[in-house]
Amino acid sequence: MIFVVLGTHELPFKRLLEQIEEQIKAGRISEEVIVQSGHTSFKTKSMKMIPFMSYKEMEEMYDKASLIVTHGGTGSITTGIKIGKKMIAAPRLKKYGEHNDDHQLEIVGQFYDSGHILEWNDEQDFADVLEQVKTFEPKPFQSGRVKILSILEEFIDQN
Repeated sequence: MIFVVLGTHELPFKRLLEQIEEQIKAGRISEEVIVQSGHTSFKTKSMKMIPFMSYKEMEEMYDKASLIVTHGGTGSITTGIKIGKKMIAAPRLKKYGEHNDDHQLEIVGQFYDSGHILEWNDEQDFADVLEQVKTFEPKPFQSGRVKILSILEEFIDQN
């Protein structure tokens, strides 16, 4: 199952769903696709649309999914990388009326550059990114908690 996460932002993100629908129709996606659609309404018979889910339901979907395709929200991305899932992240863009600014470009870029996810942007063919999923091995998540705590402790001890 492929799990698509659009988050809860009030602006729609149809562009990503149109790409996924295109891949289903072309036969590149044959697995069941479940979408947490939030405020994005999208008519389709190819995907199961669920506007909102509880935290527990989201957790279950992340666990079951063979691939997670998500908007560029930090929480949605980190939830997947913490459990080692293959992920494609697509930033919501201001120019398409998907968000108020382009901060998701930076978020997705950072996680991509660190080897945790694949990214899709409007300059790429979504089919090419799907092809990359086959050989992509996400870099394991490492919490920076211990390092941050040691920096804080050192600062406190010095002052």
